[in-house]
Amino acid sequence: MIGEKADDAVTAALLVIGDEILSGRTKDKNIGFVADYLTSIGIDLKEARIVPDEKSEIVTAVNALRARYDYVFTSGGIGPTHDDITAECIAAAFGVPLLLDPRAVAIMEPHYAPGQFTDARKRMARIPEGADLIENTVSKAPGFRIGNVHVMAGVPAIMQAMMDAIAPTLRTGRKMLSETVPADMPESRIAERLADIQGAHPQTLIGSYPRANDGKFTTQIVIRSRDKDILDAATRDVARAVAELSG
Repeated sequence: MIGEKADDAVTAALLVIGDEILSGRTKDKNIGFVADYLTSIGIDLKEARIVPDEKSEIVTAVNALRARYDYVFTSGGIGPTHDDITAECIAAAFGVPLLLDPRAVAIMEPHYAPGQFTDARKRMARIPEGADLIENTVSKAPGFRIGNVHVMAGVPAIMQAMMDAIAPTLRTGRKMLSETVPADMPESRIAERLADIQGAHPQTLIGSYPRANDGKFTTQIVIRSRDKDILDAATRDVARAVAELSG
């Protein structure tokens, strides 16, 4: 974004596409990976959506997310079958034609035996006009980038390889730092003190995560900030509150 400092927050959304995810037939493994990956390089994943293989749903979601966040990443729906419609939906969202891309053909055709680069496989070489390709070191069929939208495969191993390929091209912000303070009590007991500490340290994000083990309730308190000094100060306040309430 023009005029922003390098340490400003960079935001992203992930759009998971596929009826098989919503039906439970396939268990999503990409949301957690992308969340961890982006956090590690200094990008905040702010939203994740799952939509069916329906053109209107995909186009609407892509247009909403790309207007709201710095980056959008999609997974799923760029394979060789009739229900893989992500590429045409992205083209529709951007108002450009979907074309058999000679760059993609040059990458994919040598990967198959003579005569085996079938029409079904050529579907994976259709790329929206004006898009850049995303390298696929696993199975060759590329993903693509258009505007701030990065379109990747749904197969986790391939999607992860594509993330590695695009990571150097992404603008990143200052990484979010975190500390965890364990509290041997239910979160309701410390909730009021945490609210006060959050108010005193507005540049932090404080979350409490209850746990139950053999009927005993405990809480993990996670403090996050991009500034280490601010993080340390808030963490000390949380630790003090826990100690005082523990008696």
